[in-house]
Amino acid sequence: MIRHLVLFKLNEGVRRDDPRVIAGVEAFEELEQAIPELRSWECAWNISDRPIAYDYAINCSVEDTAALQRYLEHPAHQAGVAQWREFATWVIADYPF
Repeated sequence: MIRHLVLFKLNEGVRRDDPRVIAGVEAFEELEQAIPELRSWECAWNISDRPIAYDYAINCSVEDTAALQRYLEHPAHQAGVAQWREFATWVIADYPF
């Protein structure tokens, strides 16, 4: 199994209630039902107010690297990523577990 972890930081001046952000969150929330490769799916806003904290997280798992690639290339995933590019940056980690 592979864990795919993504941490998002909203761009300067962008707030959680921005309509673009709301639409982006909705797009990510729908991925669990849209992408059969996902074995687990969690996405949520960070609750920490520490200055080094990121704002939003995705934590999911897939069976193997081939499934990860199919997830990354899936049109629903690509559409969500395109939305988030407008208002956030992110870091990722993919690791076996």
